[in-house]
Amino acid sequence: MSINATLPPSPSLVTGWMTASDGARMPYRMKGDGPALIMVPGWSQSGAMFQHQLDHLSDRWTVIVPDIRGHGEAPEPDGGLRMARLARDLHELMAHLSLGSANLLGWSMGASVLWAFIDLFGTDAIDRLILVDQPSMLLALPGMDEEEIADAGAIFPVDQLYQLYAALRGPDGDATRAGFVAGMVTKSISPVLYDWILDENAKTSPKLVAELLLSHCTNDWRGVLARIDRPTLVIGGSVSHVPPRSQRFIHSRIAGSTYHEFDAEHGGAHFPFLEAPDAFNDVVAAFLSAK
Repeated sequence: MSINATLPPSPSLVTGWMTASDGARMPYRMKGDGPALIMVPGWSQSGAMFQHQLDHLSDRWTVIVPDIRGHGEAPEPDGGLRMARLARDLHELMAHLSLGSANLLGWSMGASVLWAFIDLFGTDAIDRLILVDQPSMLLALPGMDEEEIADAGAIFPVDQLYQLYAALRGPDGDATRAGFVAGMVTKSISPVLYDWILDENAKTSPKLVAELLLSHCTNDWRGVLARIDRPTLVIGGSVSHVPPRSQRFIHSRIAGSTYHEFDAEHGGAHFPFLEAPDAFNDVVAAFLSAK
């Protein structure tokens, strides 16, 4: 059955909760029967973003969608707003669910969480890996030449990153975030779907997303890419604010990886799983089912 991509999904009820080793509480939604597929959402985004996948990929996989600490339905934590801590949260979620291994999908900052996971724990617990629309380095440091910046997808000069941090923490933090999200969707997105995305973003406090942004943007994951030895799918978008060249660079650095780029007609910005869920689900299912 085709999904109506002009309407927001209807999020499932939370299935369970995990308490991390530092006391943070995080909910997750789980549906289906089969090999596990954990989908990690991005910066300022809730797990509800993956409801179409929870509904329609769960016929073949056990789809598990957590809310990152302080996002969605998760209460604001006392700390842990670092990529390494988020990676440990994922590791602890897998232990909580008694998963020896799983397919892992990370979208936007969720991909950075997966790179941190690999950096800390290796790849033994990963069956297949899906990386959706995330540069391998976001910060353009002094001394990087134009080619290096373009390959990395480093979209933030240092001064711009700290200006955004200050704006997010300021009195107009919600408006700043809304303006940022506006550049992440296609021009044809339905107003009701766009408003729903903003509402989900607003569940996370501006202060929290500002603090998390610094860790998110100041890690360089390029050195991790060559260590990935699991079947990997890299997904980019032709009209995304994340330059497609940066996604092709990631693909070139991961031996044996597969690359798919959505065009503007098929949700080829930062939310293909919402703007073109049928096409996104078909690409993911084909990759996970491949021999």
